[in-house]
Amino acid sequence: MLLVVDVGNTQTHFGTFEGTELVQHWRYATVREQTADELGAKLSNLLGLRGLSFADLEASAVSSTVPQLGAEWRQAGERYLGHETLVVGPGIRTGMPIRYENPREIGADRLVNAVAAFDRIGEACVVVDFGTAITFDPVSHDGEYLGGVIAPGVEISLEALASRAAALPKIDLVAPRTLIGKTTVDAIRSGVVYGFAGLVDAIVRRLRDELGAETATIATGGLAGAIVPFTEEIDEMDDFLTLTGLRLIWERN
Repeated sequence: MLLVVDVGNTQTHFGTFEGTELVQHWRYATVREQTADELGAKLSNLLGLRGLSFADLEASAVSSTVPQLGAEWRQAGERYLGHETLVVGPGIRTGMPIRYENPREIGADRLVNAVAAFDRIGEACVVVDFGTAITFDPVSHDGEYLGGVIAPGVEISLEALASRAAALPKIDLVAPRTLIGKTTVDAIRSGVVYGFAGLVDAIVRRLRDELGAETATIATGGLAGAIVPFTEEIDEMDDFLTLTGLRLIWERN
């Protein structure tokens, strides 16, 4: 069984594969200060809820946007899983040419998403990842990682609004009841959901102007479900895209 771990700035999403099938997955809040031992305990507890143990894990792969946690996951693999964990970074074979001025600047999750999307679609595509930031990662028809677009994320914007405007509360992100809010909460909710949907659509249209009108778009990330239903340019949503990309990269290495 293969363990795959996507460490984001806000959440960590991990799962287990048997062959090409994702059989289990979990999410928990990322804690940047966690040590290898704490990660091992967290992993053991969550595996135990599904009747699994370290002995079931034959290999592991990790992508991390938090550099120190990538190193801690590598140590946890050596200490508790008894094997070397593949951590996505420079020198790892992805099978994807990178057209970026400094490839070391690319977030591991962005590259992993691009690999998974192109493997699935086989032609030009764009991944829109709704995480701490909203990232747009285009891949060419020839399977090249072209670069990206990065915008502030939904939760960052909500927190900034609540902290900088004394009279505005922090809200739960659910679907707006109407476009024109009749309460302050409804007005914020409408502005955030429709505003970010509009941002996504506008950037995707511009990317399609460069890549071709038929360029496919895939959304992923923890907050995709809140925004994507209100967009017009997203073709499909896949909550497990990053985990699938980690499996593919592990196979290629």
